[in-house]
Amino acid sequence: MNDLAPLLQGFFTDKLIRQRQASAHTIAAYRDAFTLLLGFICQRTGRQPSQLSVTDLDAVTIGAFLQHLQNERGNTGATRNARLAAVHSFFRYAAVRAPEHALIIQRVLAIPPKRLDRAIVSYLTGPECDALLAAPDRTTWLGRRDHVLLLVAIQTGLRVSELTGLTVADVHLGAGAHVRCHGKGRKDRCTPLLRPTVKVLRVWLAERRAGQDDPLFPSRRGGALSRDAVQDLVAKHAATAAATCPSLSSKTVTPHTLRHSTAMALLASGVDISVIALWLGHESTDVTQIYLHADMSIKERALSRLKPPTTGSVGRYRPPDNLLAFLNSL
Repeated sequence: MNDLAPLLQGFFTDKLIRQRQASAHTIAAYRDAFTLLLGFICQRTGRQPSQLSVTDLDAVTIGAFLQHLQNERGNTGATRNARLAAVHSFFRYAAVRAPEHALIIQRVLAIPPKRLDRAIVSYLTGPECDALLAAPDRTTWLGRRDHVLLLVAIQTGLRVSELTGLTVADVHLGAGAHVRCHGKGRKDRCTPLLRPTVKVLRVWLAERRAGQDDPLFPSRRGGALSRDAVQDLVAKHAATAAATCPSLSSKTVTPHTLRHSTAMALLASGVDISVIALWLGHESTDVTQIYLHADMSIKERALSRLKPPTTGSVGRYRPPDNLLAFLNSL
């Protein structure tokens, strides 16, 4: 076994799990990044992962791997940068434990992330949200579950991982009704619930008759829904809703689209951007600024307060005199 394997094992067990107490999603993302990287190197070198050294992960190889992700696997620039972030994190860990590879480590850490265009966020309008909520067939158990899930997602703006992690005990429907979630960065937060949402949740919990630790939105087998399952059900109901709301057919509706829709609805209601950041569980308001760029009504209101510039009278164009033009050209 060469020096890469013990370093990589220590990175996951010591740094990620013990020191950082990284979430299961972070560990899975880093695991996938290195599984792809090691598979790429093994295909090029013909050696097994346990036979590789840190010297096999030089800057040229990492650069070729990043190109492979985009050109052959079809990954987006954001995914490419996420894989690079995992590699950078490992090499920062290796820098103090393998100083003999300092030059290789320094060159890998110098690989910059790809600059990305920042697209305007996609979100659903009020009528589009109503059409989506009406799409599930509530005569069936699955339809009622999907309806409650979509309603909670649109009203709270929870991330998909936060939705799937909700248990019955996380829902409080008494005075000050709210839902409690364990969010990104191991932070707990509470999100208040509107009366219509409380009413629907009461009916759902009465039907569920589940224990406090059971998932709020279970699968057919009773376990928690996966991220892919939520993605699929949102896409399915969006396709159904497009029949009554044609504007949905031009949008790619994902669970994160529902989160954006919550933020845009709060912004349109005049809620301050700092409160929206707290509502969504953002680390700072810098992340929340994207919603200001997406809201045209804010820009239109700002435009209405501006005094239009004085342009003066627009006369008919008159060409200069030929003699004066000649003199001016000298």
